[in-house]
Amino acid sequence: MNVLSIILQGILGLGFLMFGLMKFGSKQMVDEFGRYGYPRGFRIFTGLVEVISAVFVISGIWNDQLAAWGGLIIVGTMIGAIFTHIKVKDPVNRMMMPIVLLLLGLVVLVLNVGSLL
Repeated sequence: MNVLSIILQGILGLGFLMFGLMKFGSKQMVDEFGRYGYPRGFRIFTGLVEVISAVFVISGIWNDQLAAWGGLIIVGTMIGAIFTHIKVKDPVNRMMMPIVLLLLGLVVLVLNVGSLL
């Protein structure tokens, strides 16, 4: 594992841990998921998925297979987030964070995909 991958996984993991935990009670997240037209349970589910992916990506510093699974979950989650922003007709600047996180998750996945094969 190279230093770039470790740093990337640490940052991505901590970010997803923070964003995932925010889904459980942050007024901003409650309001956003309401604006998206999603039920409360979906917000909680999304938070759980984000926390799990964060744990996988951080644990992936020591286990390449977990890093790959975490990257894959992040990629899927961010594709869903981008489609949600498109659905509610958000401007592109509101999609930038999911796009960046999608790309970072893709890098983690590509760096560790060999462990899945």
